[in-house]
Amino acid sequence: MEYAILFLPLVGSLIGYLGKSLTKYFAEVSTSLFVSVSAVLSVFVFWNGIQNDIYGNYIIFEWISSGNFIANWSINIDPLSSVMLVVVTFVSALVHIYSIGYMSHDPHKPRFMSYLSLFTFSMLALVVSDNFLQLFFGWEGVGLCSYLLIGFWYKKETANNAAIKAFIVNRIGDFGLAIAIFLIFFFFGTINFEETFQASSQFVEKKIDFLGFELNLITIICVFLFIGAMGKSAQFLLHTWLPDAMEGPTPVSALIHAATMVTAGVFLVVRCSPIFEFSQFALNLVAVVGMITALFAASVALVQNDIKKIVAYSTCSQLGYMFFAAGVGAYHVAMFHLFTHAFFKALLFLGAGSVIHAFKDEQDIRNMGGVRKKLPYTYIFMLLGTLALTGFPFLSGFYSKDAIIEFAYLKKSSLGNYAATVGILTAFLTSIYSWRLFFKTFHGSYNNKKIPINETHESPIVMLTPLVFLSVGAVFSGYFFKSIFIGHDSNEFWQSSIFFLNEIKHDVIPLWFLLITPILVLISIPISFYLYILKPKILEEFKNTNLPLYNFLLNKWYIDEFYDKTFVNPSKKLGSLFWKKGDIGIIDRFGPDGISKIVKIISNKTGKLQTGFIYDYAFVMLLGLSILLTYLILK
Repeated sequence: MEYAILFLPLVGSLIGYLGKSLTKYFAEVSTSLFVSVSAVLSVFVFWNGIQNDIYGNYIIFEWISSGNFIANWSINIDPLSSVMLVVVTFVSALVHIYSIGYMSHDPHKPRFMSYLSLFTFSMLALVVSDNFLQLFFGWEGVGLCSYLLIGFWYKKETANNAAIKAFIVNRIGDFGLAIAIFLIFFFFGTINFEETFQASSQFVEKKIDFLGFELNLITIICVFLFIGAMGKSAQFLLHTWLPDAMEGPTPVSALIHAATMVTAGVFLVVRCSPIFEFSQFALNLVAVVGMITALFAASVALVQNDIKKIVAYSTCSQLGYMFFAAGVGAYHVAMFHLFTHAFFKALLFLGAGSVIHAFKDEQDIRNMGGVRKKLPYTYIFMLLGTLALTGFPFLSGFYSKDAIIEFAYLKKSSLGNYAATVGILTAFLTSIYSWRLFFKTFHGSYNNKKIPINETHESPIVMLTPLVFLSVGAVFSGYFFKSIFIGHDSNEFWQSSIFFLNEIKHDVIPLWFLLITPILVLISIPISFYLYILKPKILEEFKNTNLPLYNFLLNKWYIDEFYDKTFVNPSKKLGSLFWKKGDIGIIDRFGPDGISKIVKIISNKTGKLQTGFIYDYAFVMLLGLSILLTYLILK
């Protein structure tokens, strides 16, 4: 069963692509079927673990063996990986089914479905690994698939640019992860998770000379691991690729850039908790970066107008929540939010795709509005997703996001208090921008001048069915899994897959603290309706003031502009200099161009000897014979 979970998506990817010419829907049906079977089996594995404590490490084969360097290809099933299996396969199966309708008019559907299944296999290889090398294989695999799917519409220049940007930014993070793996093998003598984690406590006081500084080994390893996580999970400073990735088809955004690949960084930090727990500096860094990311992305989402980019920045913000939860030592709470977030964020992305489908690829929410009666089912699904995201009482986001804020408060430290404050403020901003998206999309007057309202239509059943299942998860996953993931007996579930050096006790919390976030979430609904529907002129007048805040947020804190000025443009100038002076001026001039020029000159000179007269040829032959005889005589 475990082997089938991992390899069925890979088989589906190959069959779907190679069998694209058999029947019209062969690729769509085959890939969706294989991933769906994998999802069902993942649920069985997850449930078996909860009920019967059945876990294990299934070695497929010995991958690399060189001296003391041994890396197996294996399927490691423990509580942490079983949770990720459910998230990855369940969301992937629904996205595959949704794509049958969403991509119905695209001539390259088989290639798209094949890429989706290949991504699913790579992500599964990542989460079931028992060593850093297999994890790195999956890590690079999902990065490759992300590149291919963002640039799927390769005839669009913006899609190609976005794919390249995502690839390059992720290489920065991947370089950090690679250095961490090198350090682990060099000092620990192994890259196996279990052996590494067992040995980590022995290196707590180990110092190494790094770039001329004497630094703690565990801290250096954790920092580089986190740099890898920052790139993959789009944390502040390495976040710039995620909004641009919305150039890919919407199902890609739902699967890769909301529910699965971007959570790989969180998974990495939680998986490596036995290392991170021995470096307070690294944990503080994770928490601070997570806090900044949560607040930054929420503030930027307030003013964005592209429906997918708003949800993308929301994803970035929620990932920040997960990281600062891990940074304060609440790894299990981070995983709980990862689990619930996958449902409601995939629901919002696919719901946004349904809206885009109705508006014939229009993504600007300023050109929407007043279609709640035209898209009744999409309206309900988007409403449920919005309620869950904002943390409306008793929906999934309420249980997981509020738990992060509570555990940060219970940390009883300055960093924990800062994290709790940022979490509350970000929750309020999240609610504001979420309801802004919802109200401007479905309420108010119809604002699209290109498409008559009568031409908007509800999505087909094949697109709506996945939304039903995701809605169930968005509503109920928090309630049903809270006690298992973060309850008083949660240690019995997580067992050794998560390590707590100083576990946070879920003690009594003041009532005012428990109520403050839900109250702000509820207050934000009428505030948003008033500002964006009833009295939109208030904000329009604010935009026209000389205050720089609006432009600062609209331009995403000018991070991209800073990178362009600091890195991109100087690199282009330097590259242009090397290209013109180096490649063209030296290498081409004296290399292939110079040689070909000399050959051409010699050929032209030699060609002049070809006069066509017999006496000229006889003279040359006589001259050659004289030279040959002279040489033989002198010799």
